[in-house]
Amino acid sequence: MIAIVDYGMGNLRSIAKAFEHVGADAVVTSSARDLQEAERIVLPGVGAFGEAIANLRSTGLVETLGEEVFRGGKPFLGICLGMELLATDSIEHGRHKGLGWIDGTCIPLQPNGVRVPHTGWNNIDLANAASTPLGRVSNGEDFYFNHTYHFVPADESTVAAWCTHGTRVAAAVAVGNVFATQFHPEKSQQAGLELIADFAAWAPESAPQAIRTSTP
Repeated sequence: MIAIVDYGMGNLRSIAKAFEHVGADAVVTSSARDLQEAERIVLPGVGAFGEAIANLRSTGLVETLGEEVFRGGKPFLGICLGMELLATDSIEHGRHKGLGWIDGTCIPLQPNGVRVPHTGWNNIDLANAASTPLGRVSNGEDFYFNHTYHFVPADESTVAAWCTHGTRVAAAVAVGNVFATQFHPEKSQQAGLELIADFAAWAPESAPQAIRTSTP
């Protein structure tokens, strides 16, 4: 079973339907027991960082997420804002502390001749993707993005794919059993469904202890 974390922000039903479409059993939940019983965990997100991290902490699930992902070694997928929340912090409408699972910060996209927010299709350039759910994705594949801020990792070796929108943007990150995308796979048609199916079958090579994390 795949647990999709409900903390009041995210297009939860669309994500659940995408997993159902590829034959995976998924449940939208805010229950710690469901996270404990799940084989995999998905953290979606749409909206502002500060409100999202406050909502997530108010559910009381942050400690359970840390236990299941790090000590339990469960495959984890963050989507859009769910990827940004993995950062050390964000400067969106003030400075907010994130989960700190992957060192880095979230900063605003700069126009640089392009529209902000970054909304629509964009192609990705694979980086350290071989052992991630992106392993079968072709370099240059298009995915659907919708964001105003982006996660800048402190260590670029954590980036599994890049895209360009006025500047180089981390389109996906991966460390150990943690994988996250800035784009929305559930809105990315066939390529997105294939990625979702591959996450549902993903067996990470790295031990959870290999992930750099502050105490959640």
